[in-house]
Amino acid sequence: MNCAAIKEKLTVIGVEMVSEAEYARKGFALDVQVAPHLLVAAVSVLDAEGFFIEAITGVDWLGEQAALRKEAEAKVAAEAKAQPEAEAAAGEAPPLVSQPAEQGEIPEDALEVVYDFNHYEGLCRVTIRARLPRSKPEIATISSIYPGANWHERETHDFFGIIFVGHPYLVPLLLPEDADFHPLLKDFRS
Repeated sequence: MNCAAIKEKLTVIGVEMVSEAEYARKGFALDVQVAPHLLVAAVSVLDAEGFFIEAITGVDWLGEQAALRKEAEAKVAAEAKAQPEAEAAAGEAPPLVSQPAEQGEIPEDALEVVYDFNHYEGLCRVTIRARLPRSKPEIATISSIYPGANWHERETHDFFGIIFVGHPYLVPLLLPEDADFHPLLKDFRS
């Protein structure tokens, strides 16, 4: 399986980002960020190349940017505190401490659907990510391309409230039929 060829085909259809990843460290070879309206086209490329679906899940990014900023500020403060002590021992003037570079900003209201694909013939595991607004978490179903996605989409809907438009039977899979909550959302209160 030629991951470079897959990367090129995904780029041609206009996906936002296709980057190669270190498989041993990340567990996948290609990381694809796609706009929701291009999901079906990207998945169709993988289907035409003989990939199979492994999993679909959701991610709730609520509060992540604040947590990343707090972590970065704590790191800068710790470095600033450690520098004067080390430089005083060496007899040097302390340099200015710079703020950390901004991480890729994720909107506070974002949900993300993550699709994992693999291939039997070669090592080219592909992860496709699509970000959705929390206020309208809708994305097209891929169950017409991969029938096995049906179960995964229902589970993701149960736990994150993501609506897979066009899904043939989007009813609760693991939660009670009358459930009006999604327990893996960060603002869920039991």
